[in-house]
Amino acid sequence: MVLRTSPPSRAHLRLLAEADAAPPARRRDLYGEIEDRRLAAILAAEDVAEEHGLSAHVRTTCYVHRCWVHRCVSDPLHVLVVTGHRWCRRCDRTIDVEVDETFPGSVELFCDGCGVPPDTVANREVLRACQASLSAMHGGEASTLYVVPDR
Repeated sequence: MVLRTSPPSRAHLRLLAEADAAPPARRRDLYGEIEDRRLAAILAAEDVAEEHGLSAHVRTTCYVHRCWVHRCVSDPLHVLVVTGHRWCRRCDRTIDVEVDETFPGSVELFCDGCGVPPDTVANREVLRACQASLSAMHGGEASTLYVVPDR
């Protein structure tokens, strides 16, 4: 049996407001030490959205490093050989990421080994997540980028 459901899109996420149900106690102060309250709110919103089906590969934030994903995507922890995220299957080596945070920002993925652009589904996800992260950091459209499903 094969289940076929379309993956949730970024349009199904939103920032949590106080008018929404209070987050569970375990989540209330999870990001309390983060000075950038907008980043903290988006981290919390994406945590909830992930519980509702958002793929971890499309997050704009990283709950491990507690930052915008484009700021930590170069960490070896974000190389996933099995799925091909930040990995070149042609030459079996890590894909490098170059990020320019200057508004509007840019992200480039490249392989120093074979020189071939890493154009795979997984690496396109990395690229889109970093681009969305840059956009969110620069103030993106919070009301349309982050809408939590009503399930």
